[in-house]
Amino acid sequence: MSAPRNLLDKIWDAHVVQSEPGCPAVLYVDLHLIHEVTSPQAFAELDRRGLSVRRPDLTLATMDHSTPTVSRSLRGLAPEARRQLRRLEANCARHGIELMRHGDPGNGIVHVIAPQRRLVRPGMTVVCGDSHTSTHGAFAALAFGIGSSEVAHVLGTQCLLQRKPAAIEVRFEGTPGLAVTAKDLALAMIGRLTPRGGTGAVLEYRGECVRALSMEGRMTLCNMSIEAGARAGLIAADDCTAAWFDDGADYSHWRSDPGARFDGSVGVNVAGLAPQVTWGTHPGMVAPVDGRVPEPADAAETRALAYMGLQAGMSLQDIAVGHVFIGSCTNARIEDLRAAARVLKGRRVAPGVRMLVVPGSQLVKRQAEAEGLDRLFRQAGAQWREPGCSMCIAMNGDVVPPGEYCVSTSNRNFEGRQGPGARTLLASPVTAAASAVAGRVADPRELVAEVTHAV
Repeated sequence: MSAPRNLLDKIWDAHVVQSEPGCPAVLYVDLHLIHEVTSPQAFAELDRRGLSVRRPDLTLATMDHSTPTVSRSLRGLAPEARRQLRRLEANCARHGIELMRHGDPGNGIVHVIAPQRRLVRPGMTVVCGDSHTSTHGAFAALAFGIGSSEVAHVLGTQCLLQRKPAAIEVRFEGTPGLAVTAKDLALAMIGRLTPRGGTGAVLEYRGECVRALSMEGRMTLCNMSIEAGARAGLIAADDCTAAWFDDGADYSHWRSDPGARFDGSVGVNVAGLAPQVTWGTHPGMVAPVDGRVPEPADAAETRALAYMGLQAGMSLQDIAVGHVFIGSCTNARIEDLRAAARVLKGRRVAPGVRMLVVPGSQLVKRQAEAEGLDRLFRQAGAQWREPGCSMCIAMNGDVVPPGEYCVSTSNRNFEGRQGPGARTLLASPVTAAASAVAGRVADPRELVAEVTHAV
């Protein structure tokens, strides 16, 4: 009888083409996702070597990072952004790769459209030239970001040289409090692990509150794995996974066996957890929304407070915000938009606050509009935009001005991430919506309780 294996072991073993002691393994790739930012250099390398794309049928491209959200037209884009998009279009046409162009019915953020199309399935390997490829681990798939030279390697061979990473069990313990979402679980975990706690490892998320998450919530949690320094995140396949595909297939193999060994184990106590919000310049600088800015523990935190313009001891809810962003590959799915809409219903965005709501794909946009969510957002005073990465990365015209605060549902709050000098506070869609109404960082629990009572 074979020894029990964890989920990473099972996926890895099923995809190793060749391995030798002391050397990286040749790992087969089931799905390769590409976009306009990290693919031009890779295609140029293929051209230099006279190579073609090995499996265009296992490659999917989309335009998302550089695309405008104000319209479906590319007019008005910066010249470099337009060149990136036109280059992707030409490369895909030349190599026979399916491309979701800006404005196409299937277009959207790369980590939103692939799951929508049911392209990512348990037991697969998925790569993309984007660190948040970890999103797809929600489906019990080994999914991770790669560099441009590796993108070229996968395009040319459908394989990748990789050393097997460590597998770390992250067990969430306890029942979170009211208005706590998968985003709050992720931020609490990163605060516990720090951005280096999972360095280079694959984190397998376990525990009752993980199993209770929807597939969309699981994508949010796995999306944030990279912010703990991890290579990828994984969640075992279960009934929720099977219901997502609804194809009668048995996915029960794609979970860790009882007694499987891990290279490490971390417990994250979320009993009574409050909604979370970041105060610093990495996602691990986080606190409860009803808490205070902590005293800096080191030089990095001292610098973060200076950049953010905050003082230790001040209440987070005293931070006035001028911008609220709901979107990104972390929180731009229909479940996220519904949650924000419930908070905004019958309310108005505070005067002076610019609120952008950016769906993750054209499909999400159509679904939201069919449900009337777009009207609700507009009535509240928010801007309803076209799909794209938008304000998450600020390379498409959606920028936070220097020195101004933005409550954002995206995944990164590094210095300048949302624009030079921008000050980002990461939070969930419900916390972001509550903050838009209040005009400052706000605790969503009162508003959510009101909504629940009304229902």
